[in-house]
Amino acid sequence: MNFFQSLPDGWTIYVWMIAGGLIIIAAIFGIRWAHQNEQFDEDIKYLVFDENDKEKMSPDEFAKSQEVMKQQMKRREEILKEKAEHHASKHEKR
Repeated sequence: MNFFQSLPDGWTIYVWMIAGGLIIIAAIFGIRWAHQNEQFDEDIKYLVFDENDKEKMSPDEFAKSQEVMKQQMKRREEILKEKAEHHASKHEKR
């Protein structure tokens, strides 16, 4: 307790500045992670629809949702293949 009282006035601003800097750094790393993991895709909203929603959507929207679903499934297969290859190469090194 005496340690904090012995500090000069205004020391708390430095604590707030450090905390703010750490928050900004964490936000930058979060945005970087999201970008690298394809999280900024505007068409992701179409992935919640399926064949049962056809009558609720316009023909253009439904066609777009089907196309987005095909693209996402293709990308999913690519990622799974990359992970399998990486996993296999990791085991070969042993």
